[in-house]
Amino acid sequence: MAVLSENSGNTMTDKGASGPKGLGVIGWARWIWRTLTSMRTALILLFLLAVGAIPGSFLPQNVVSVDQVATFYQEHPDLAPWLDRFYLFDVFSSPWHGAIYMLLFVSLAGCVIPRALVHAKAVRARPVATPRNLSRMPYVARFSTDTPPDEVLAQARKVLKGYRVERYENSVSAETGYLREAGNVLFHFALLGLLLALAAGAFFGYRGNMLIVEGDGFANTLPSYDAIYPGHWTDTDAFEPFTIRLEEFEATFIEEGNLRGQASSFVADIRYREGPGEPEQQHTLEVNHPLTVDGVQIYLLGHGYAPRFEVRNADGDLVFDQAVPFLRRETMTYTSDGVIKVPDTGGEELGFVGVFLPTAMEDAEGELVSGFPGVQNPMVTLEAYQGDLGMVDPQSVYQLKTAGMENIGESPVMEIGDTWELPDGAGSITFTGVKDYVSLQSNRDGARVPALLAASSAVVGLLLTLFVRPRRVWVRATPGEDGRTRVELAGLGKTEVAGDNAEFHEITTRLAGRLSGGSDTGKEER
Repeated sequence: MAVLSENSGNTMTDKGASGPKGLGVIGWARWIWRTLTSMRTALILLFLLAVGAIPGSFLPQNVVSVDQVATFYQEHPDLAPWLDRFYLFDVFSSPWHGAIYMLLFVSLAGCVIPRALVHAKAVRARPVATPRNLSRMPYVARFSTDTPPDEVLAQARKVLKGYRVERYENSVSAETGYLREAGNVLFHFALLGLLLALAAGAFFGYRGNMLIVEGDGFANTLPSYDAIYPGHWTDTDAFEPFTIRLEEFEATFIEEGNLRGQASSFVADIRYREGPGEPEQQHTLEVNHPLTVDGVQIYLLGHGYAPRFEVRNADGDLVFDQAVPFLRRETMTYTSDGVIKVPDTGGEELGFVGVFLPTAMEDAEGELVSGFPGVQNPMVTLEAYQGDLGMVDPQSVYQLKTAGMENIGESPVMEIGDTWELPDGAGSITFTGVKDYVSLQSNRDGARVPALLAASSAVVGLLLTLFVRPRRVWVRATPGEDGRTRVELAGLGKTEVAGDNAEFHEITTRLAGRLSGGSDTGKEER
């Protein structure tokens, strides 16, 4: 007994020493790969990609409109920097969005490619062997005939036209509906192609934003953009050499009824050249009607007002004469804020912070507001500063750094033609008129056609998945004790039972009709 106990103890010790250990590096790598390439993970990543795009739908994006981002900074000076830290003004070029995008691509590729190989092998394989007990199938029909078994199976092949048919001893096995899985594979490969096309467009293309005042022009060069977002592999020295000029812009607003103040149309008349020496052409630019120049699409994003000012220094010399774009504070009234910077005065630099009202009026409390977005009674108020504008450091043209400047006063309400004499003989500023400006976006994406083809292929694959029904049919013919041939037909479908059973019954009827020879209708059992 002592020996037996000792041996048992040794056995347990040995088992414990050689028991299961950790997965190891290879085991963990396999587990991570299988988890990443599962369909569940792909769906989760697709959901995360959709959720991650939500901030880009309600927060202004730099790639769409730098002006709107600047306005958001003005309205939310404490919140905006925190949002910017998480790339919420550049959602679709953020590191976290790119990480989800890349993981989704790897997950789809790891899921679809093996699935496609399995489907290709299944297409080339023989139909499955006839089950021993056909009575377990959802559809079963039996009848007897005088036709020999070999002839029954030969006729079954003819009736099952369109099926892949294989003979197994006293039966035939037939399959059809492979396009359903082929459509599924095509759909997922199309998604991969779409992801690749979008990535290629981002890497090789570019997006740029520019603001053009009426009468001014734009040349498609890197320094001319207010904001530019080139792809990582975009050659910024080889932009398409087109030029455009904004001749006139007209915005129409509804003036009566409950919709008063809403825009009804934005129309920009522009002239453009595709390159130096090319003939000048004219185009009417509207919302959702872009201009295409040498593969680059020019979109009309928005518009605003650019009040025009003349500034004279203390000696009465004209030192500033131009229209200054003001960023609208709200879309219903187009109350706009702007900054005027006058560095070349011959003395201390001047800066102005202004509020423009396109249709000035007093509200119920006697405050001056804009009552309509169109220019019907334009007025402007200014606040003047004198000192160092800080132009040595990079800064936004829509913001005035007042740390090194002195506030020298506020202007009265100014109409077109009014002049404000600055305090202490610092000079004067005259409100001389109003021009329109437009915000445009240029977009070059050479992968648009591949993306369209991929999206179309995805739709085709989805239709095949939805409407193709995979089915299997077996026909067994065996000699009966009475000398007649017993025919047994069974069907199995993976979709709607009613539709499949109707088709199986039609096959049974057609086969029985062929075997009856016009005299023997056969006796069908269900």
